[in-house]
Amino acid sequence: MKVTSLVLLLLACAGTSAAQEFQPPRVRSGAGGKGLGLYGFGVRGGLDLGSGQMVFGTTLDIGDLFTPRLRLRPSAELGVFKGDNSYVGSFEALYRFTGDDETAIPYIGGGMSLAGHANCGRDPNCPNAWVNLVFGFELHYKSTFNWLIEYHPMDALRRNRVYLGLTTRRGN
Repeated sequence: MKVTSLVLLLLACAGTSAAQEFQPPRVRSGAGGKGLGLYGFGVRGGLDLGSGQMVFGTTLDIGDLFTPRLRLRPSAELGVFKGDNSYVGSFEALYRFTGDDETAIPYIGGGMSLAGHANCGRDPNCPNAWVNLVFGFELHYKSTFNWLIEYHPMDALRRNRVYLGLTTRRGN
């Protein structure tokens, strides 16, 4: 019952947030083709396939690295409902295979995470540093929003998460 209520609440929030036409600020590229700033943000929810925890998180699109297709993305996630609540903070680089104006934008990436759980103070192996991979794509939804579908193998492929969410599109 709790899970059904939570899913309905998330769907209602996604519908109302899509109605707010977010316009990300323009950020000019600096010297050497690098452009740092807030290009957009996203929210997502999913499932940790190993533990069965529901995972909720947010991401930021904070800039380009050498080319507009190589993006820097920090994120934060909270896992709830099964076992100790877990948390993960990640910093990743994503390579997007197409430009921002395409209907589908596939991407691949990797990075590092710092992960812990509710009783981290009692666990000598907590927090942990994880190596992550990212496989996903964005699907055009509205002029300023994309759907996000992502598979996220984490902790050197020992943990696997799948996500569905909304992310803002960059303003051109």
